[in-house]
Amino acid sequence: MTTVIAFILMFGLLVFIHEFGHLIFAKRAGMLAREFAIGFGPKIYSFKKNETVYTIRLLPVGGYVRVAGDDPEIVELKPGHHIGLEFNEQGKVNKIIVNHKSKHPNARVIEVEYADLDHKLIIEGYEIDEEDHKLQFEVDQKAFFVMDEKESQIAPFDRQFASKSVGKRAMQLFAGPMMNFILAIVIFFILGLIQGVPVDRAIIDQAKSGTPAAEAGFEHGDEIVQINGNSISTWDEFDKIIKENPEEELTMTVKRENGETEELAVAPAKQEAQGQVYGQLGVTRAFEKSITGTLQFGFVQTYDTTKLILTNLGMLVTGQYSIEMLSGPVGIYDATDQVVQTGFMNLLMWTAILSINLGIVNLVPLPALDGGRLLFVGIEAVRGKPIDPQKEGIVHFIGFALLMLLMIVVTWNDIQRLFL
Repeated sequence: MTTVIAFILMFGLLVFIHEFGHLIFAKRAGMLAREFAIGFGPKIYSFKKNETVYTIRLLPVGGYVRVAGDDPEIVELKPGHHIGLEFNEQGKVNKIIVNHKSKHPNARVIEVEYADLDHKLIIEGYEIDEEDHKLQFEVDQKAFFVMDEKESQIAPFDRQFASKSVGKRAMQLFAGPMMNFILAIVIFFILGLIQGVPVDRAIIDQAKSGTPAAEAGFEHGDEIVQINGNSISTWDEFDKIIKENPEEELTMTVKRENGETEELAVAPAKQEAQGQVYGQLGVTRAFEKSITGTLQFGFVQTYDTTKLILTNLGMLVTGQYSIEMLSGPVGIYDATDQVVQTGFMNLLMWTAILSINLGIVNLVPLPALDGGRLLFVGIEAVRGKPIDPQKEGIVHFIGFALLMLLMIVVTWNDIQRLFL
């Protein structure tokens, strides 16, 4: 149950932060954000505030912000349609009753001849059986369609995604991944405040009981200054040598906290993960607390993690990694289960890593992802004119279908790894 709660909270935070970035910059640009959703599929819970419907949906595989003009509009008023109109105190239309007009006895029923709800915001038509006198009605910018007794706000062109400048649209698309990177920086900063910042030198915090390090006599505060007669000065050098020498005896010169030096012989234990063999000594790294170091830690860790993920992504694209190494929600849940058992601090670290991963994946220039849509905005900036929305929509639809197929394949691989 602890893992389930941790996974839900972690997933909810990552998706919320990502979509919150899209939402904030959509509103700042003057776009009408119709829906802010966590998850896909049927609604579990929803409420409306300031033009936007906030929903939690059943399937925990992502989220979205539905912006006017960036999603297919359902209602289109055509000549001959009979509609009901209700008015506000200024005499402007504030409700357009599309059907079930009998439920709105105060509505003025007309037959539509012409309607422009994008630019002019007018409806022209005739009262029923009075075709000799055409009427024109001004429509409020925040008027609603009412269909099947459900209200949907109209979207004048200046509230639609396509009406905004290339820069504003690009920023709205980039804001989601950007917020994931900011979240990672904040989490690493919190980690730095709580546990301190790892020191650069190869100083040991503790040797875990039952490990090669404990059996060899390593103690808290030991600094490794030489391995097999070769000087080392950083933890990364120390860690690299340990990983490259599983079950190989190494002679280490350590400097104790009292200033004395001592030589210890130890053979790293052999470990295997994802087909790779490496050595493990069983020690944890020393930490120190400083405000400056903590601030640097947030940015440095985010940068280093981003670089590592990009390297792995490049190896996947070039075929050095198999698609079987990818993990979907099932694999992430399993990994989260293992991390939860190691403590809250590691869960925070795992959340930051996943946040960076989510930001990077969404910036990949594939259709249906933020990166793919940014690519189309970039092409528009170069061409000086937008690509046909229908053609772009087809590309994104195909891309989304392929992504769903990839998700199915990855999830199946996760299940096989767990149960087969």
